[in-house]
Amino acid sequence: MSPWTIMMGLVLLLTPVICWVFTLHAPETRTKLNRIGRLIHEQRYYLHALGYLVIIKWKGFTDDLNEPIKVVTGHWTGFVHGIEGNTVLWIQDAFASPTLTAVLNFHYLFIYLFLIYVTTVFYGYVGERDLTDKVTMNYLLIYALAVPYYLFFNVEVTSSWIPGMEPLLYHDGLYSTFYINNDPLDNAVPSLHIAIPFGIILLNILHVRDQGIRMKDWVHRGYHRFVVYNTIVFAFTILYLGIHWIVDIPLGMIIGGMGALFIHYLQPRLRNDHGGWFKGVDRQKVIRHVVVEGAVVLLMAAAFTGVIMHQADTVDERVSYRLGPGDSTHEIIQRFGYGEEVVVTVTNLDDETPVHMALRIAEASEPAMERGYLNWDTLADAGSGEVITLEPGATINLTVDQPKVWWILVFHVDEDAVSEVVELRVVNDFGYIPLWEAILLSLPSLWMTGFVVHRIARARSSGLHWLESIPSHRWEEA
Repeated sequence: MSPWTIMMGLVLLLTPVICWVFTLHAPETRTKLNRIGRLIHEQRYYLHALGYLVIIKWKGFTDDLNEPIKVVTGHWTGFVHGIEGNTVLWIQDAFASPTLTAVLNFHYLFIYLFLIYVTTVFYGYVGERDLTDKVTMNYLLIYALAVPYYLFFNVEVTSSWIPGMEPLLYHDGLYSTFYINNDPLDNAVPSLHIAIPFGIILLNILHVRDQGIRMKDWVHRGYHRFVVYNTIVFAFTILYLGIHWIVDIPLGMIIGGMGALFIHYLQPRLRNDHGGWFKGVDRQKVIRHVVVEGAVVLLMAAAFTGVIMHQADTVDERVSYRLGPGDSTHEIIQRFGYGEEVVVTVTNLDDETPVHMALRIAEASEPAMERGYLNWDTLADAGSGEVITLEPGATINLTVDQPKVWWILVFHVDEDAVSEVVELRVVNDFGYIPLWEAILLSLPSLWMTGFVVHRIARARSSGLHWLESIPSHRWEEA
């Protein structure tokens, strides 16, 4: 079965189970089946479904920019590795188990996506209108917050950088093509597997605070704990499977916290519980918002510009991959349109060890991906195309011109390699650099950050707690 089939099966099977189990102690909170249609209409929950469609499209736009822009943005993996070293490799080696790998692979993909979806359904089902709004916005806006960091602060996954670190998630026949088609494998920082569920956790806490009760007295505390436990599992999973760095966890929490605060401040105004959308908005307020939040946007944009300039100036010093003896890894060449091509320049930066390369259509590589490991011998024989040996210090240019398919360029170092670490530089030239598109796609994130900073400052200057959620035109009544 394909991952999409499994996901749909989970949705159909587990959604009613989750809604039933977590309301056993409070059946009065359930919505009767004959009222669900009316509830969706009255509360405008059809807009929530539209929000999920928007984020799918938004992610598609971001992924399309991800590879072409890397010619100038590069990545910061070496910087992160310099801080952490090989700690995540120790975690993987200490707990390595085929059974654990299979369980966590399933949890990483399917339970994560299911948790995002079912949380919206659950809160709608039990009549928590505000939380239904907020957890839907959580998925949309936290991804939007992460966009500039993915585009301008690329960090490769740990298994691409640490010799001996196995890509247990990506090299599996069931998942390999799915991830190649949907995950550029260099969006490690921040981790949305932490940011999005952590955002849900914070929204629950803020909701309980607004209700004036303690979490242990909240009728849906059981579901809250369910999200917390899964988030803890996600934190271990992303390290074990060879995906994320340790720093991705606190950075994911920061993004999740920023998103939760933005939603916490915005949702009461969107729901019109305190008057219309623009109630209390006057010319002076607009000017103040534009000046303060605009200043934050400009400061952050200046920082991103500095990052781009630094990476563009150091392109000749860039290292893309690090492999040890017996290691294999791959570069994804994303799908492109008719009449286009990608020129891939690969340089073996090592002085002693040759590197073997094979360019394959992604689907043709599936037989070589099994239980977290890439079988180089099987891959070399799979599909059409030769195996190229790149000698020490050599550079080669490959032109990929078959459109509308995903390609992978697999690298392999022999077991008896002389060098303990072999470094490669890989640059994909798509013929264009969509820098302005990336900047425009990042502006919502910069503005949301500015809005939250400004809102906290305004609340504190007005003598209110910075977690106060009511719109500012009612602060005098608070």
